[in-house]
Amino acid sequence: MTITHSNLEDISEIFRLYKLATDFQNLKFPENQWPEFDQKLIKTEVLENRQFKLIIDSKIACIWALTFSDIQIWEARENHASIYIHRIATNPEFRGNNFVQTIVDWAKNYALKHNKQFIRMDTCGNNQKLISHYTNSGFEFLGMKKLKNTSDLPSHYHKADVCYFEIKL
Repeated sequence: MTITHSNLEDISEIFRLYKLATDFQNLKFPENQWPEFDQKLIKTEVLENRQFKLIIDSKIACIWALTFSDIQIWEARENHASIYIHRIATNPEFRGNNFVQTIVDWAKNYALKHNKQFIRMDTCGNNQKLISHYTNSGFEFLGMKKLKNTSDLPSHYHKADVCYFEIKL
C-alpha cells in the first residue's frame, strides 16, 4: 500500500471513482449524493498537489483531496491550523478495507509536517452509519447545521445539513 499525489494521468480514473461513489450513494442515500465535479477543480487540485491516491497492487484503491482553508463550509469555525479532507472515494474492488482509518493515520503525519493542529472533515446529510464510521476512525462529531452561503459550493451542500468532524492533534 502506497499513498502519493495524484497526477494528471489519473484524472479519468478519479472521475470514474467519483461516478462509482455517486452511484453507491444513490443506492444507499438517495436524498444526498455528490454532483458531477468540475474538471477544472480536480485538475487544479492535482497541479497543487492536493489530490491524493492510495495504491494497492498498481491500482488506485482510494482517492481524496485536501484543502488548507474551508471558510464556506466551516464559516466562523474556520481556522488556519487545520487540514480539511474532502471527497474520499473508494474503488469498489477495495471496499471494506477501512481506508478512512488509513487516511486518518496518514493525515496526522501530514498535518504535523505542515504545522497544523487539526484534521477536519464534513459530510452532508444525517447519515448515522457514516457519522459512526468517522467517529470510530478517531474524529469527534461536532454537530450538524445548514450552511448560510452555498453559492460557490457544489450542489450537494445547497439544502443539506452538514455534519462536522475534527481530530485535535
